[in-house]
Amino acid sequence: MTLPLVLLHYKTLMPGSRLVDGLEGLGFRVEVVSDPNQLADLVRTQSPMALICDLDPEPRPALEAIRAIKEDLQTQHLPILAFADLSKPSVEDSARMVGATLIADRSGILSQLGHLMDHVLEVH
Repeated sequence: MTLPLVLLHYKTLMPGSRLVDGLEGLGFRVEVVSDPNQLADLVRTQSPMALICDLDPEPRPALEAIRAIKEDLQTQHLPILAFADLSKPSVEDSARMVGATLIADRSGILSQLGHLMDHVLEVH
């Protein structure tokens, strides 16, 4: 049986590499995408169950990818978990505006990963 696919975009090794381990431990197959400009195309071709997207250190490219995914009728249903340093409120607001399903604080993403994945998949 093929495991459900989650696309993961991150820029920093921590928590990125630990997210891969955590997602695999939850029973997901993980494909890491380092270039946010590839996300919309990969979502269309790979049909993942969810996208997890790091908005740090520079949120604009990832936010543009999320917007493109949510504006495409073929991919707009995709649940997207975005994470960032939420001490910068403008990042959270921007993520909501472009259509992220759930926005988590970077400091809690690893410890709450199972709960966050349950929640983001429930919403859709």
